[in-house]
Amino acid sequence: MTHHHFMKIALLEAQKAYDEGEVPIGALVVANGQIIGKGYNQTEKLHDSTAHAEMIAITSAFSSLNNKYLKNCTLYVTLEPCAMCAGASKWAQIAQIVYGCRDEKGGYANYTPSILHPKTEIISGIEEEACREIVQKFFRERRK
Repeated sequence: MTHHHFMKIALLEAQKAYDEGEVPIGALVVANGQIIGKGYNQTEKLHDSTAHAEMIAITSAFSSLNNKYLKNCTLYVTLEPCAMCAGASKWAQIAQIVYGCRDEKGGYANYTPSILHPKTEIISGIEEEACREIVQKFFRERRK
C-alpha cells in the first residue's frame, strides 16, 4: 500500500464531510498497512470545535489498539493539521504524518512548527491537488 492509496481513502472521508456541509477534511491512522482509525470533520454535526478529522481518527485508533500511544502509526490527513491536532499527534507519539496540502492560514507550521514529537516524520504533497480542490470548492460554494 502506498501513501497515495491511503490518501485517496482519506479523501473519501473528506467527501463525507463535504456532503454533510462540514469543512471537507478527512484523516486515517494506519498501522502495519491496516486502517485502525478514520474520521472526517464533524464540528457542526457534533457542536464541538475539537471534532476535527484527525482527532476523531486518533481517538478511534487508540480504541483499536487499546493503547494511548500510536508509536508505529501513520496519520494521513488531507490538509495540514492545525496546532491542536499536531499537539494531539505529539502526545500520541505518532511516527509519521502524511498530509495532502498545506493550510496556509491555520496549519500548525504557521504557529507552532516545533509542536510535533521529535521523532515524527512529515511527508506532504500527497494527492495535493485533489486535497486542495475539495477545500477550495467547499469555500467557493459558501461564498456565492
